[in-house]
Amino acid sequence: MNRQATTLPPLPRAARLRATDLIGVGLLGLRSRPLRAALSALGIAIGIAAMVGVLGIGAASQAELVNKIAGLGTNLLTVGPGQNLFGRNTPLPVDAVAMVERIGPVRSASATGTVQGVTVRRTDKVDPRQSQGIEVDAARLDLLRTLDGKLGAGSWLNPATERYPAVVLGATAARLLGVGRPGQQVFIAGQWFTVTGVLRPLELAPEIDTSALVGWDVATGRLGFDGHPTRIYTRSADESVTAVRALLARTANPQDPDAVAVSRPSDALTAQLAAKHTFGRLLLGLGAVSLLVGGVGVANTMIISVLERRPEIGLRRALGARRRQILTQFLTEAVALSALGGLAGAAIGLAVVSIYARYQGWPLVIPATAIAGGVAASVTIGALAGLYPAIRAGRLPPTEALTTT
Repeated sequence: MNRQATTLPPLPRAARLRATDLIGVGLLGLRSRPLRAALSALGIAIGIAAMVGVLGIGAASQAELVNKIAGLGTNLLTVGPGQNLFGRNTPLPVDAVAMVERIGPVRSASATGTVQGVTVRRTDKVDPRQSQGIEVDAARLDLLRTLDGKLGAGSWLNPATERYPAVVLGATAARLLGVGRPGQQVFIAGQWFTVTGVLRPLELAPEIDTSALVGWDVATGRLGFDGHPTRIYTRSADESVTAVRALLARTANPQDPDAVAVSRPSDALTAQLAAKHTFGRLLLGLGAVSLLVGGVGVANTMIISVLERRPEIGLRRALGARRRQILTQFLTEAVALSALGGLAGAAIGLAVVSIYARYQGWPLVIPATAIAGGVAASVTIGALAGLYPAIRAGRLPPTEALTTT
């Protein structure tokens, strides 16, 4: 008797989650607990917003400072008296400016000279000891052109006014003396001087802002000025600044070049730029710490979600879902949660940068790299934070999960 072979029906293929289904399942977990998801995403958003805001504001500030340096020029050099080998201050020679002008690449040179023992006061009733830090300086007529300075009001000294009691006030000096317009008078060394102009602030020569500038002739004739320049300003060709800087000391004072101090005012702005960059790194580190704290929040949310949804996990496993599918579902939920927080944080950070840059009058620099890097960092942290809860959910046996109440 022939026995008919019996054939068993083939086992059904394991269901596979498509990408669209996977995203839908992941977002369903977020929609079912919106408040908890929002609070967890908020931690990520704060970290990303801090990072984008710090980088964006830092970039805008640096762009403004770079534009300022470019506008002011980096070819201004100053020469002043320094200390010799015996620790004594050596004054610059009277003809130091003329000698500096002989350097070929020097386009212009000018100078100021501090008038010792003389103060400026608003009236003769003010105590002479209350100088408010304002110096009286003799100024050459070409000083304003060399410094590329601008007048806020009135006019600069000219060949006529430099021989008479006329004075031009720096921006800070005018404010401290309460002088707002030309024509007013101030009291200098027992004499009344008429204010002919008020300067705007000078970024590369802040010492001028606190000075009362009088003509070279009137300073020597009426105020006892000895004629030695205190500070020489030079403008040279951009490509020759380094070479000129090397020649200034021995040109300004050939007899004692070691007692001459040469500086480049734009170096201070460059140092300020570096300091802002360093400070920005510090704030960026704080933003990264906030981002890590947000990642801990995501991990905590996912662990609680796995504990609360154990019956759901058991039912899906009983219906044929694989461990890998359960793992992928919860991992997708963690990544989606972090991605939403990252996008929200990037939008908040960009809005803060835009508002602050407009308020400060800075150029708006959109930190595209910071935005992309921040969102990528949030997704990465979300994946790492959700990996353990997802693995735990995938390894949960169906019988144990279904018996959980």
